[in-house]
Amino acid sequence: MTEKRFFDQNLLVGSRAARELYGDVKDLPIIDYHCHLDPRMIADNARFEDIGAFWLAGDHYKWRAMRLCGVDEKYITGDASFHDKFLKYAEIVPKLCGNPLYYWTHMELSQIFGITKPLCGDTAELIYAEASAKLADMSVWGLLEKFGVEYIATTDDPIDDLGCHGKYGKTTVAPTFRPDKVWSLDESYLKKLGEAACCDTSTLDGLLAALTKRLDYFVAHGCRISDHGFEQFPAVIATKEQAEVLYSNREKLADSERQALFGFLLTALMREYKKRGMTVQLHFGVTRNVNPAAFANIGVDSGFDVMSTPPDPKALISFLASIPDAERPDILLYTLNDSALPSLACVTGAFRGVRMGAAWWFNDTMLGIRRNLETIAEYSVLGTSVGMLTDSRSFSSYARFDFFRRILADVVGGYVERGEYDSAAACGLMRDICYNNAKELIKL
Repeated sequence: MTEKRFFDQNLLVGSRAARELYGDVKDLPIIDYHCHLDPRMIADNARFEDIGAFWLAGDHYKWRAMRLCGVDEKYITGDASFHDKFLKYAEIVPKLCGNPLYYWTHMELSQIFGITKPLCGDTAELIYAEASAKLADMSVWGLLEKFGVEYIATTDDPIDDLGCHGKYGKTTVAPTFRPDKVWSLDESYLKKLGEAACCDTSTLDGLLAALTKRLDYFVAHGCRISDHGFEQFPAVIATKEQAEVLYSNREKLADSERQALFGFLLTALMREYKKRGMTVQLHFGVTRNVNPAAFANIGVDSGFDVMSTPPDPKALISFLASIPDAERPDILLYTLNDSALPSLACVTGAFRGVRMGAAWWFNDTMLGIRRNLETIAEYSVLGTSVGMLTDSRSFSSYARFDFFRRILADVVGGYVERGEYDSAAACGLMRDICYNNAKELIKL
């Protein structure tokens, strides 16, 4: 049996055409238009004590994999040292065949630290020592420069002060307006929002005024994108008059009434985004915090969110149809449950300025990304895709752009190899998807 090289330069690019296309885009700058990085860590040019802290301080992808392999919570979110947490993670890595973590882990080791040996229990101590020693000379700004990150859009609450956003070296760090906490109708949060905007949020008009004032504050600080996360599109959208009544009774709404109010607020914000030339990202199809005991002990964003039921294309259609083309901003759609991806991709052809987003979260796997790209190609338009994002809290996650570019090159290269697509056009298509389309969409 011929020995195969481990994670060599042709990883995931299986044809000559794919390798040529990948070579043309692999060094393009990165526009990360959706992530959960901490802007304060960027502003402070943070450093990391070791690779355990670098990798495991907040990465719920790794936490989930460790739980799946039976690792005790002490070594995941508990009080074990980051050295010991890293060793426990290393022990489970060989079990992750086909999992995106296996790819990302070894791509990050190679691209950041120059380490090309497989990570496992036997190599863990050596890799820990070598990587941690190299981390001592690295900082957040150095990592952003290494990966060629041109633009970062963090995810920010309307009450955030945005003092850490700005230009750091060659990287612009801009906020994203994400008002998800509003949908909870929590009185303490609504009061904080009112205080931040100097508005009385006890009435619907006051809430809308507060959101608009904070939106203008975000735009003044470089915000070009808004983001909303929810489980499903509302089946019914309340009118302004109905919404006023619902908001005045917000402490005792039935779920259907809460959804109708959410529909009104979401459509009202869409018009405000359009006025400001913003792009909107809609993330849906997720059920959060499904393990009550774990949520109580560990909290949010810790690996206990799952796919929801497939999104209803009819509800999406009703939502989009409620906003005329002239009043609707550019929209990117992301579904965590991609079983309805063909239907959703079809919907994008009926409303101007609506596109499918990247394969999201549980779908940013090798097969999930291929499925996303091939479905968009067949049911929508691949050439208008805005490519990859990290959706991550980890500064090492920029290796995911390379993961995506390799898979994209293999998909497009396959069409070229089979004589189904023009090779000259393929080069322009790749550059558009990997860089130009995102830059144009968010008007950089």
